[in-house]
Amino acid sequence: MTRFSANLGFLWAELPLPDAIRAAKAAGFDAVECHWPYDQDRAAVRSALNETRLPMLGLNTRRGDVAAGENGLSALPGREADARAAIDEAIDWAVALGVPNIHVMAGFASGEKAHDAFVANLAYACSQAAPKGLTILIEPLNGYDAPGYFLSTTTQAEALIAQVGAENLKLMFDCYHVQLSEGDLTNRLKRLLPIIGHIQFAGVPARGRPDVGEVHYPFVFEQIAALGHTAPLGAEYKPGGSTEATLGWMGKT
Repeated sequence: MTRFSANLGFLWAELPLPDAIRAAKAAGFDAVECHWPYDQDRAAVRSALNETRLPMLGLNTRRGDVAAGENGLSALPGREADARAAIDEAIDWAVALGVPNIHVMAGFASGEKAHDAFVANLAYACSQAAPKGLTILIEPLNGYDAPGYFLSTTTQAEALIAQVGAENLKLMFDCYHVQLSEGDLTNRLKRLLPIIGHIQFAGVPARGRPDVGEVHYPFVFEQIAALGHTAPLGAEYKPGGSTEATLGWMGKT
């Protein structure tokens, strides 16, 4: 039976993170994950995780100056100090909360210098995370939602993972982003499974509930299970209102 993780960056986003964790437990999720927990009371988040016995599977590094339009720091040439401070912060939170995966966000950039900066910062992240048993994730974002984001395809991510050469660097395969950028979901999942660290999903193209749109997720979930992937899949979709009102898909898989 497929297990699911609630991405609390979108689901129950109106609630403080500890209450969102409790809501995910009440709704029947097997795990949770988040985007940026850094303005939350860490002790309260830890308490909610302990209370619900839900694992938190992942969190993101900070985006940077959001007001200035930044969406990650690690591929920005000249911002290495900021990028590595964000990585160190994420590792500190991950250790404190028992989170195994950190998504290192690349940011809006292009060109050889951006590539070199991202590789160097990923190598740093992996070296800092490895002694703590943590995995570093990179995630391609589609060009509709994040035009100009440095990492946009699974092919690019695969090459970066090979270049960095760290055992704890993996791909975050978000079916929503991959479908919009590249398509061919199930064949890509099969080919890339050895380097996949986490799988997410949302309805395409609106990023809403997964039972609405062009992707038939029951089939995709069956294929993922057939590949032997048993970790919870991340529901990272925008509910557009009450999260509870969108959860009917959980009974159909």
